[in-house]
Order: sequence, then structure tokens, then C-alpha cells
Amino acid sequence: QVRLVESGGGSVQAGGSLRLSCAASGRTFSGYVMGWFRQAPGKERAFVAAINWNGASTYYADSVKGRFTTSRDNARNTVSLQMNSLKPEDTAVYYCAASGTGISDPSWDYWGQGTQVTVSS
Repeated sequence: QVRLVESGGGSVQAGGSLRLSCAASGRTFSGYVMGWFRQAPGKERAFVAAINWNGASTYYADSVKGRFTTSRDNARNTVSLQMNSLKPEDTAVYYCAASGTGISDPSWDYWGQGTQVTVSS
């Protein structure tokens, strides 16, 4: 079992930045692929970013490429999402997730409770 807790959400104006963090507890953190997802009001949850076990490989949705960066610190059991040049369409609840399968076919077995990000124009 892995418990995930997100933090760092908030309100920001367009063009601003926020940094989300996800703290993991439970089983060996470094054994998991970590991902970020978001869900805007009235929309389905969507993939944002993923990072493999050692941080060497990262993947991003086209909508956030060049603006968002994910990283992890296995010594501290944390994964982060640095969000720059935020746009109103980035407004959503952001979730971190953990997958026990490889990054090529993640299973997203565990989810955090989510943190709200609101970007005003």
C-alpha cells in the first residue's frame, strides 16, 4: 500500500508559477513510476506528466510541454510538479499517482486526494 498526499496548490494569475509536491509513504517509493493528472470541472481526468523510477525519463502531455517539469527525490519519497507560465485552462484539481508497472504501460494503482490549482486571467 502506498499513501500519497499532494500539497502546493493555490490561486495564481495567468503567467505565474506554482510548485506541487506529492509525499509518499508506505512501500518502497523508488519502485514506482509516478504520475500527475488533472481534472477540470465537467471534464474527465487527464494525464499531465509521468516520471520513471530514477527520474531519467519523463513524459508530458502536449498541453504542458515546455511549461511543466516533474522531478522526484527518492531519498525523501517525494515527487514534484513545477508549473510555469500558467494559463486559465490549467485550472483543475491535480492528482499524483503511483504505478507499480513500467512507464510504458502504467497501471496507476494509487492516487492522492488532489490539490486545487486555480489560474485567473
